[in-house]
Amino acid sequence: MKREIILTSDGSNSLFVESLNEHFHSHFGALQESEHIFICSGLCSPELIHFEKFSIFEMGLGTGLNAFLTYYHAQKLKKKVFYESVELYPVTQEEYLRLNYAQLVNEINAEAIFNKIHTCKWNIPQSLSHNFILQKHALSILNFDFPVEKYNLIYFDAFSPKVQPELWTRALFEKLYSSLQPKGILVTYCTKGIVKNRLREVGFEIEKLPGPIGKREILRARK
Repeated sequence: MKREIILTSDGSNSLFVESLNEHFHSHFGALQESEHIFICSGLCSPELIHFEKFSIFEMGLGTGLNAFLTYYHAQKLKKKVFYESVELYPVTQEEYLRLNYAQLVNEINAEAIFNKIHTCKWNIPQSLSHNFILQKHALSILNFDFPVEKYNLIYFDAFSPKVQPELWTRALFEKLYSSLQPKGILVTYCTKGIVKNRLREVGFEIEKLPGPIGKREILRARK
């Protein structure tokens, strides 16, 4: 999968997949998009803010931006996080070393933490700090053995239904629904009608929220 580094409008980098004509993030800004959708509308949502411990699943790890931002927000919120993700095509060392998120967030040890997200071992839990554990799985989400009622929060950040329709099926959403704890939340950038209908069909309550710059709306789905 050939990828190239691009600069988005907020000054943060992203990746572009030429064969799919698909960006990893919004070209209006990778950093602001991730903050808006997955942190503000997910991790910091009113329904979850009272939890002291979070179990989070991300589809998929990609550039590591969502995990990176979650790490620092968890520190600020004094939350304990178990963060689990799948990734079939991990970014290379050459790629992640050229991503500039650590330079933009102005956090302590940012570069070391970002690099550790990418260099820590696959398929076993790895501690990034005393209150943040990351477990990466090098496989497709279609082959992932979902636990029952484990997660408080799901970041569903797959490529669009246009290029990866197999990742937006009712069958997969059923597994995601089952893996969430009661009142757990799934957040995604995609608001297509077929996605909303399938989420409702498996039992989710759908809420449309204002989107980040360049996108009118996003989805938050509640179990």
